[in-house]
Amino acid sequence: MLWKDEPVSAANRTSEHALQESDGLGRPSYRCVLVTGASTGIGEACALELDRRGCRVFAGVRRESDADRLRRQASQRLTTLLLDITETGAIAAAAETIREAAGGAGLYGLVNNAGIVVTGPLELLPLEQIRRQLEVNVLGQVAVTQAMLPMLRAARGRIVNMGSISGRVAAPCLGPYAASKFALEAVTDAFRLELRQWGIAVSIVEPGSVETPIWEKAMAFAQDLAETSPPEAVALYSADIEAMRRASEHLARTGMPVRKVVAAVMHALFARRPRTRYPVGPATRFSIGALKFAPDRLRDWFVLRSLGMR
Repeated sequence: MLWKDEPVSAANRTSEHALQESDGLGRPSYRCVLVTGASTGIGEACALELDRRGCRVFAGVRRESDADRLRRQASQRLTTLLLDITETGAIAAAAETIREAAGGAGLYGLVNNAGIVVTGPLELLPLEQIRRQLEVNVLGQVAVTQAMLPMLRAARGRIVNMGSISGRVAAPCLGPYAASKFALEAVTDAFRLELRQWGIAVSIVEPGSVETPIWEKAMAFAQDLAETSPPEAVALYSADIEAMRRASEHLARTGMPVRKVVAAVMHALFARRPRTRYPVGPATRFSIGALKFAPDRLRDWFVLRSLGMR
């Protein structure tokens, strides 16, 4: 097996010297990597691990307070960027900053990690919220990738998209999120095929539940939806909403350590032969494998049963 989801340790880190390239004048030029959504969770952990490995990290965050906190944990090589991936101007500014710093060496890696979770029954969700889900989790990833591709092409770099088990299996009350992750699987496949001629490797990481603030945000969104929707509409889905609330609380407590996802991202970035897909965690691999050829009714039963629904 080329990769297994194990903790990142000193033993399996690439040395700092191995991550340096010459600028043609005998001076080291650090490999540049952009990580979006680096304010918390997986993105923050990836940015810090890349910094420890000696990369020149550009970390996209949404708030200056997040930037300050991240800089305090990293070396002076790490540069924070105020980056909303739905804003064309912010993406262009980020690309220009990286271009000036990287020069002709280009951008070695792009980790498309930024994303949001919109939760709730599809019938109750305002269309603008569903559009927002797709705008961030799909179009935002494409927009950032488009802007960085000239630099990635110069470096024969790598792209790592942050998918999810929800990109393989949809669950009730997670329809918009699953739709965005299913779409990201297709986007990843298309980019991988289209960019083959320039030697740009494109991978997608597919974790199950992870110990990050995303579940708390999802539960808060669901609570707001329940409070703002007509009571009679909420009553139709009260059992499912309550089951998802309990499941989300359980997942927030028992999610896999972030380091396992980081290990997959590092392999995708630095392995000689990166995989195209990285299902992270034994439960994730079992679920994907077991349900791959299962009839739809059996798949439905499995998903509902795992969430405590009937």
